[in-house]
Amino acid sequence: MSRFIIEQPFWDIFPECEIGVLLIGNIDNTEGGCEKFRPDIIEFLEQSNQEARKYLTEPVLSQNKVISVWRDAFSKFKTKKGARSSIEALLKRIEKGNEVGAINPLVDIYNGISLRFALPCGMEDIDTFKGDLKLTVTNGGNPFLALGDEEIDYTLPGEICYLDDEGAVCRCWNWRDGQRTMLTEDTKNAIAVIESVDPLRHKDLEAALDTLSAWIEKVMIGKVSAKVIMDRNNSTLTTR
Repeated sequence: MSRFIIEQPFWDIFPECEIGVLLIGNIDNTEGGCEKFRPDIIEFLEQSNQEARKYLTEPVLSQNKVISVWRDAFSKFKTKKGARSSIEALLKRIEKGNEVGAINPLVDIYNGISLRFALPCGMEDIDTFKGDLKLTVTNGGNPFLALGDEEIDYTLPGEICYLDDEGAVCRCWNWRDGQRTMLTEDTKNAIAVIESVDPLRHKDLEAALDTLSAWIEKVMIGKVSAKVIMDRNNSTLTTR
């Protein structure tokens, strides 16, 4: 991967979207590598689970502002039936009392960020990409093997997703991640994205990006080499 490109068809639908990006290198995502700070990461995730409750002020989940803006966004492009934003999936768990638990150090940190700021946040292993990473509107037919699935599925015409030359990286924008590019203990280089479709939450996006960067540096799990908020006037990021 040498570039991350957010293509014009995406901006035609979401001209006010902002996407915070971190490039992270020298990663040690093993339990042993961050043993000293593992209790801190788990405590951060647990606290984030509790802080996320402040966003659930309405009796109907979809009526909460941080979710309704994404419901509206997902209505503007083709999706799989029932597809919802990743932040809705997380907050639905919080509403049901099913807190988000530990998976691995980096995943726990970005899940904590997502919960704490109520913004979709994800991370992918850069070294697994084939060619450039693109966020775009697809023509359909891009292969994708989701986490937990055993059979390949394919993108739909008119779907927004992250793609590389081999296929989809994340379906329906931020709905589901793929097995091919997921973080593992072997991950050495990664890209993190935090997405906002609400222009009123620019400062929240900045704070989320800064907090994610600070935590990565604090627990010495990796080195942040770039931090940027991409928009329609800044839609290409060189990664190498």
